[in-house]
Amino acid sequence: MSADTAAIALTTPLRDIPGVRREHADKLARIGVPNIGHLIAHLPHRHEWIRAEASIEDLMPDSVASVRGEITACRTAGFGHKARFEAVMMDPGGGRLDLVWFNQPYLRGKIHPGMRLRVQGKVVRRGYAMQMANAKFEVLDAARPDPEHHADDDYRPVYPVTEGVTSDQVRAIVDKVLFKGLAQVDDHLPEELRRERSMPALRDAYRMMHQPKGEEEVKSARRRLIYDELLLFQLGVHMKRAHLRQTMKAPALARTDSIEQRIRERMPFELTGAQQRVVGEIAGDLALDVPMNRLVQGDVGSGKTVVALDAMLRAIGHGHQAALMAPTEILAEQHFLSMSAMLEGSSVRIALLTGNLPAEERVRTLAGLADGSVDLVIGTHALIGDQVAFKSLAVVVIDEQHRFGVEQRAKLRVKGSAADAGAGEFDTPHVLVMTATPIPRTIGLTLFGDLDISTIDALPPGRTPVATRTVTSERRGEVYRWVRTKLDAGEQAYIVVPAIDTGSASGDDSLRDLRTVQQELEGGELSGKRVAALHGRLKRETREHIMARFRAGSIDALVATTVIEVGVDVPNATVIIIEHADRFGLAQLHQLRGRVGRGGKPGACVLVADPKTDDAVQRISTMCETTSGFELAERDFALRGAGDVFGTRQSGVPPFRIADPLRDAALLDQARRDAAVWIGANPTLAGDADALVRRRLIKTHGPWLGLGDVG
Repeated sequence: MSADTAAIALTTPLRDIPGVRREHADKLARIGVPNIGHLIAHLPHRHEWIRAEASIEDLMPDSVASVRGEITACRTAGFGHKARFEAVMMDPGGGRLDLVWFNQPYLRGKIHPGMRLRVQGKVVRRGYAMQMANAKFEVLDAARPDPEHHADDDYRPVYPVTEGVTSDQVRAIVDKVLFKGLAQVDDHLPEELRRERSMPALRDAYRMMHQPKGEEEVKSARRRLIYDELLLFQLGVHMKRAHLRQTMKAPALARTDSIEQRIRERMPFELTGAQQRVVGEIAGDLALDVPMNRLVQGDVGSGKTVVALDAMLRAIGHGHQAALMAPTEILAEQHFLSMSAMLEGSSVRIALLTGNLPAEERVRTLAGLADGSVDLVIGTHALIGDQVAFKSLAVVVIDEQHRFGVEQRAKLRVKGSAADAGAGEFDTPHVLVMTATPIPRTIGLTLFGDLDISTIDALPPGRTPVATRTVTSERRGEVYRWVRTKLDAGEQAYIVVPAIDTGSASGDDSLRDLRTVQQELEGGELSGKRVAALHGRLKRETREHIMARFRAGSIDALVATTVIEVGVDVPNATVIIIEHADRFGLAQLHQLRGRVGRGGKPGACVLVADPKTDDAVQRISTMCETTSGFELAERDFALRGAGDVFGTRQSGVPPFRIADPLRDAALLDQARRDAAVWIGANPTLAGDADALVRRRLIKTHGPWLGLGDVG
């Protein structure tokens, strides 16, 4: 197909465009740019000014410039393919520019003294001289008049590229097809909305990104394209929310005096005001047949588990089932043990379901879930397995929500539509998700925009903030001598290390010097004390036995990996030492710190670290400055961004290319409001007017938001 004909399409492969080298087209295809449509959407990651042609004397450091002059000297330095070619250029005004080309020794046959060149590249200062590295060059023919000086500044896009394709080559391909391609780009935003929001048309935004006339055009284009990303996502969130609320039915779990009294009798302590408020919000949701979709966030130790148990007991009190899904086996086991203790003596039948459950016990648990003889199940991802079926699942609780994606949440919700629930009675359970990683508002609106959010913003009475300090590894001996005094006084401690043994650290040279569980057990710093290890390689029965002994006071210090990050609750543990603390993120350090100070005695956290980067220094100092999980979360998001905090591979993170919910908070708010109005008027985006935006929404967010069943 010829790119010079009107028949060009957005789906036309780059390899079919005249003048595009096959090898370049193939390499671009491998990075997700196979055709014209994808090329238009392949946005520059920055733009740079190519300054007007100047004299050498007028060159400014760190600018990209063009200059012409005569080569007065050349030489090759180094050997082989890694040799560099160096040249000196002088202009008529006496200015000198040093030129260097790395890994291009063949240039000695192309450039020689007496030759006149025009060069273009980034200028840097090297001592007293100006230098240009790997400059593009044009030989000026002495027999012909010099080409005109480049008199105007040029604002050029710089593209993400792959090996074997340069940004200039991408720009050349874009220039070949841009306008014919843009002619086929339809806009999914209504013209009235574009005017109200002062947004350019979509094809204009793409033109301004690829061929800008200046910085203001790029700003305008970026604003439109960022808004598009945020709006499409918010439309998906609101569409899913509307579908859930308007077409799905959950069991109405009415509040009764009898159930309220029975639940109160099961609670081990008086609820705080914050807990009571959140319990009330949840109970209000559960009393309706509109499916609850609520997030409970609270700092470490704020009492989310009791709130979750309250919700699940409301389902069981009405004759239904409840399930709690945790991200790790250790956390699932801890929930199982603590809830079993709270439910001891009641008629509630509780079970555990994890991947390592013995076959006989697994079969028994699956049968109990299917016939209703198990009221409450606590488990891991095993709960969303194909073999798991419930008789009447009414409430689902998902702990540490940020470790699961929307897709996994949806799979567990589907389990509530079991056949025996009664025809037409309900077709989906209520869902409650929890996190001890407090979420800044902008991220909450983005990642959890389909959820109502409740916050437990107070700690239980008597809980005091954990004192935190940091020491270098040189003072490790001093730290452990202090720990011994605490153990001598009858208190208990955690020692957290990043690896189990040298074998688990051997794949990376940077890990070879890490403290390990094995070293801590054999090192002797706590010799004479009762020390045990806890990590993910141990069998479930062994882990449970060790935790039971530690909880009973039969173990003085527990040497562990981050398996104790969440869920482990031992009131007599007052000290936690975190080795190589600079290797952990803020949220993880805060979770680990939350394992101590959970009883009547004050807790202490010592971070043993030798931070090598500014980021690591900042994390460690932040941990020592504040014990507020909410403040830490804000700083963590500011430092790392949403993708890194939640994990870029996690299925719950929307695939934004240029939008950043923190940086673009104002646009996010606007997109959220606009999406709410749009979906309020057309909940499924049905009809010709919204067909294009619906198609793009389903393509972009459909699979992971689960929009296939909407409309």
